[in-house]
Amino acid sequence: MSLDPVLLLVSLHPEARVLEAVEDGSPLGVSVLSSRQRWVAQWLGEVGRPLHDQLGRVPHHHGAATGTALVDDALATFECRTVDVREAGDHHLVLGEVLGLEARPTDTGALVHYRGRLGELR
Repeated sequence: MSLDPVLLLVSLHPEARVLEAVEDGSPLGVSVLSSRQRWVAQWLGEVGRPLHDQLGRVPHHHGAATGTALVDDALATFECRTVDVREAGDHHLVLGEVLGLEARPTDTGALVHYRGRLGELR
């Protein structure tokens, strides 16, 4: 993460539904999920889920800086303006300028995707 300006790098699968919106200039919302939110990651990562109302099952709110959707009770959330998108291997790297950030103290571990599985990082 860069500090001046504050930048965040996100890696997206080329078929991620959010990628098209980001490439069109829509703001990017990033929610760092807790290990208790595994079901959210599984739903949002499910192939073939409905295109419309994807967050209908997920408790969420809209960020103050950009209005982008952010998952409720996430460990941290970032609201970003897209600076650049680059193809890198089998993913796309999205560089976003952070316009809004929320983090909350917790003892819960973060949810991570590692070697094709979801796990907990403490």
